[in-house]
Amino acid sequence: MEKKKPRVAIQGIRASFHEEAAFKFFGEDIETVECNSFKQTFDKLQAKEADYVIMAIENSIAGSILPNYTLLMNYNFPVVGEVYLPIQLHLLAYPGVKFEDIKIVTSHPMALRQCLDFFDDYPNIKLVEGTDTAACAKRVRDEKLTDTVAIANALAAKLYGLEVLESGIESNKTNYTRFLILTEHEFAQKIKANKASLCFQVGNQVGSLAKVLNILAENDVNMSKIQSMPVLGKRNEYTFYLDVEWEKQENYDAAIRQILKHTHNFNILGEYKKNDTV
Repeated sequence: MEKKKPRVAIQGIRASFHEEAAFKFFGEDIETVECNSFKQTFDKLQAKEADYVIMAIENSIAGSILPNYTLLMNYNFPVVGEVYLPIQLHLLAYPGVKFEDIKIVTSHPMALRQCLDFFDDYPNIKLVEGTDTAACAKRVRDEKLTDTVAIANALAAKLYGLEVLESGIESNKTNYTRFLILTEHEFAQKIKANKASLCFQVGNQVGSLAKVLNILAENDVNMSKIQSMPVLGKRNEYTFYLDVEWEKQENYDAAIRQILKHTHNFNILGEYKKNDTV
């Protein structure tokens, strides 16, 4: 019996950084489900029109993508993995177009900002914001543009048949984006996890959050990330999102049992294997 390809919902279109991250996690033998928004990826998973969602959660330059934390809470799909993707940006042109032909460069606003140093030497080139790196590359191909080029990844160049005029034009060569992989509870397999994403609230009293952090330290559980989000309609109340890592499962289990006594609305968003490759 032929193994079914996993259907992976992404925000954006084919050859976007989300699809590149999906390839890195699942391999290239997947069915990509294109979505117009992050919310739509969750809706596809809920409607069983996708098996997985892959979603950017933070970038080393732009920081945390806060609205996506709200989606994690609202839909409550378990996190089953993570992947780190280096962000490498290239100048892509329709075949035959030369650098001196360029009048306009188009891409996602963040991609444009990450390449400003490169364009300092070319003040006559106009930078125009688009919706998505891959969508801009596809437009160059579809409309056969000869004075406009796109900033996108190598995957977009390959898929849309564009030529790389300049490679690696990003200012920060160590920029990466972290993506989370989510699925339905019934598909979440039991694995030997060493990382978890948690969320909870604590009282607005002196030392209430410190008690939780001290419990982690006392049990030799490392907190690798903390993020706070205001609780809607409640002044001075916050939901805290933590990523924690451990070497011994019993240490993590003990920490969770103790933390439950000092928090409310506690939720384990997912337990998974830490990804160390960037």
